[in-house]
Amino acid sequence: MRTFFSRTHPYLLWFVLALPAIAMTIEALTSTNPRVFHILIHPSGETSARLLIITLMATPLAMLLKGWRGPQWLKRNRRYLGVGAFGYGLMHTVFYLIDKASLTTVVNELPRLYIWTGWIAFLIFIPLALTSMDYFVRKMGTWWKWLQRWTYGAAVLTLIHWAALHNWGGALPAFIHFGPLIALEGYRVWYWYLRPRPQPAS
Repeated sequence: MRTFFSRTHPYLLWFVLALPAIAMTIEALTSTNPRVFHILIHPSGETSARLLIITLMATPLAMLLKGWRGPQWLKRNRRYLGVGAFGYGLMHTVFYLIDKASLTTVVNELPRLYIWTGWIAFLIFIPLALTSMDYFVRKMGTWWKWLQRWTYGAAVLTLIHWAALHNWGGALPAFIHFGPLIALEGYRVWYWYLRPRPQPAS
């Protein structure tokens, strides 16, 4: 386990992250079910949300489990995981557009809560993904970290997007998935702002 966390090659990580996408693409291209794209909307979206959750859990997990290699590995690789979340979000969007097959239908659905929150979350993801390379980290400096904080806004919108599906019928699965992240972020807020501080000796 120690060797895995210290020596995982980025190409191996990309391959693992791509496996669900490969499976979904094969299903989309070979299935005879006329509703295959509708069926694939949900697993692609859920995979995107799960990778987003894992990405955001890295820092609070590292704070909570100091010295553990797993959270440190997540921190080192969170940009890969974040780009993976965007990739599945893009796949989710493409499947949705193909399934609707009509710009009029897409526009008419925009006022729905679970639709416009998903679109805004996806639009936030685009600049985050485009600036994920080392080049932009160096060029943008502190602005890069400021931009990356928008990930939290995308996460909140993704939670609402998922929870509001089918007249809030997706609320339970959404909160089950986001629950650990919410708890860890609560711990993070407590740690930095609310926990008792040692009083200086008089």
